[in-house]
Amino acid sequence: MQHLHTLGVIPARLASTRLARKVLREIAGRPLLAWVYDAARACPQLDHLIVATDSSEVAELCQRHGWPVELTSPDLPSGSDRVHAIAQRHPAEIYVNIQGDEPLLRSEHLGALLTPFSNLHVDATTLKVLCPAGQVDNPNTVKVVTAMDGRALYFSRSTIPYDREKSGSPIYKHLGLYAYRAPALNRFHALPPSPLERAERLEQLRMLENGLALYVAHTPYDTIGVDTEEDLLQVETVLHSRLRSTP
Repeated sequence: MQHLHTLGVIPARLASTRLARKVLREIAGRPLLAWVYDAARACPQLDHLIVATDSSEVAELCQRHGWPVELTSPDLPSGSDRVHAIAQRHPAEIYVNIQGDEPLLRSEHLGALLTPFSNLHVDATTLKVLCPAGQVDNPNTVKVVTAMDGRALYFSRSTIPYDREKSGSPIYKHLGLYAYRAPALNRFHALPPSPLERAERLEQLRMLENGLALYVAHTPYDTIGVDTEEDLLQVETVLHSRLRSTP
């Protein structure tokens, strides 16, 4: 496969609503953002990595650690809009949207995300993992179903598929990491919010409703996105366990 110039972008919005200042919150002795940055930087497929933030305080943290960072407008409504803003300044063939609130990120997540681009018809990619039993009925856990070739059919907060015959059909949880070819990112950004997107409050449905070829790669590694104090405590437990097991 010909190498595609790939830029990773970590949107790191300080003015988060559900958990204030979460990207700067300390977890297992380090800022949350540090865990995300180090995992992304370990991915060999990324040619460059930039933190995109709305905050001078986050920018100062990045500068102290030597992490490339750029300020973007605080008025941008989503992480994908922040990635698009960076794309206007930094040409690349593939852009990776690496959520800044995913401290359990692994470089393997990004490797899986980038693999499908060996197929020229793939516009964008995202990830799925087997859904833990306790999250199957949780509307805050987004589920995904795909075609046999991995193309996304639908994402929902409802439990999909509905296993009417109790056949044991697997249910997959969506992990909110994305990679886009440059034209797909530009098109997605230009599209207005779609009806299904507004109904489910899931922006990836905009891609499906407008015919973009979004493919879903499988990963065995679940994550915990940090949105609440409870999430923060769960992640801290996992990271302390990892640190204890590291020689």
